[in-house]
Amino acid sequence: MSRPSTLGELKASGWESVPVKAEIRRNAVERIRAGEALFPTVLGYENTVMPQLENALLAGHDIILLGERGQAKTRMIRALTGLLDEWMPIIAGSEINDDPYAPVSRPARDLVAEHGDETPIAWIHRDERYGEKLATPDTAIADLIGEVDPIKVAEGRYLSDELTLHYGLVPRTNRGIFAINELPDLAERIQVGLLNVLEERDVQIRGYKVRLPLDVLLVASANPEDYTNRGRIITPLKDRFGSQIRTHYPLDVDTEITIVEQEALVAPIEGVTFAMPDFMTEVVAQVSQLARQSASINQRSGVSVRMSVTNYEALAAAALRRTLRQGESVVVPRVVDLEALAASTSGKVELEMLDDGREGEVLDHLVKAAILTTFRDGVDPGHHRAIIDAFEEGVTVAAGEDISSADYEALLHSIPALRLPVDELLEDEAADVRAAPGMLASAIEFILEGLHLSKRLNKHGSGPRAEYVART
Repeated sequence: MSRPSTLGELKASGWESVPVKAEIRRNAVERIRAGEALFPTVLGYENTVMPQLENALLAGHDIILLGERGQAKTRMIRALTGLLDEWMPIIAGSEINDDPYAPVSRPARDLVAEHGDETPIAWIHRDERYGEKLATPDTAIADLIGEVDPIKVAEGRYLSDELTLHYGLVPRTNRGIFAINELPDLAERIQVGLLNVLEERDVQIRGYKVRLPLDVLLVASANPEDYTNRGRIITPLKDRFGSQIRTHYPLDVDTEITIVEQEALVAPIEGVTFAMPDFMTEVVAQVSQLARQSASINQRSGVSVRMSVTNYEALAAAALRRTLRQGESVVVPRVVDLEALAASTSGKVELEMLDDGREGEVLDHLVKAAILTTFRDGVDPGHHRAIIDAFEEGVTVAAGEDISSADYEALLHSIPALRLPVDELLEDEAADVRAAPGMLASAIEFILEGLHLSKRLNKHGSGPRAEYVART
């Protein structure tokens, strides 16, 4: 559909100019009225963060999101562009998205004065109306607000000429959304430069008599620890944000699992099929959930959901490597593959100082606790006795990377008592993979490890080679 290309055509089309916050409010109202989620890919906030965020948008507030790392703060901020109109007209060539009906920059005003209704109009997509800056100590006012452009001065313009100005990120996001990540890291003297943006809605550059009344929704993010210790947000700036919203990690395992399954990337390999058992995904999620409760881990630093995602990916990669070496075509992660989580977890958590040097021990404890928790949730204790009886009659089971799926499948014949708990674990799996040898092998190894951690079986060895035997 053709769009107006001149100011006169724009007026004739009936297009109306509204402030960016009113535009966002209007589109948010439509979504809420239709029962649609404002941020469908952000999970776990439906009854906590989202109501507060919706309130802030409906109130037309500038917003600061407080939360530890990996709590989807930046994702929510970037998703705000979805509440903007898809296309917006500006004066063609404008550096700061001048409103055709009320231009604020000198070049745009001059263009309208010269051409009137023949002033050319350009249309920009909503994605172009978003600006973002990661706050760092070396960020300058010139980056955010603007500075005199020496090249324009060298071309013969006077320093006092508004046309010598080079606009910063905030003016260039006029009539859009500007985000500052990790706001406390911004030097206090630079934070002062944002005061007018948030209250008077204008910017002043280098002492010139230049006043640009901007139309911007300002959104910031901060880590609560940084907020109070490493850096701080100056009081006048805090006062100018309309809403301060606290984010959090997933409150339950099911939400964590849903996020992991949404975010994890497992690249397809030609000739290989991948299947992740539900109980192994739950183990990955439980590791993060338990880490957030552990006294050995620095909770002020937080345990990001990214840890769950990378652990899932590392588990899948370890299973792929093992499967390729065994010459199998169906990749199904097993307990033995959980060794890979040490590498993907260690960089995501910070231990308390008293636990320095015990990182491997702490991580190993988390994985074992996650397996045991998942085992207790997923396997009926009534099945344990019959399996233990088989071991007490002299059965031993080898486990490790070199044990094939067919070897595990054969155990269902030598230990028939395994059949019921295996079926119980796999009852929610897709019918086409439930009976696959790899899936059965994963379930059997998980049950044996769960019995060992429950102190019902002994396990000799660890890592790539181990053996389950009866307790003596």
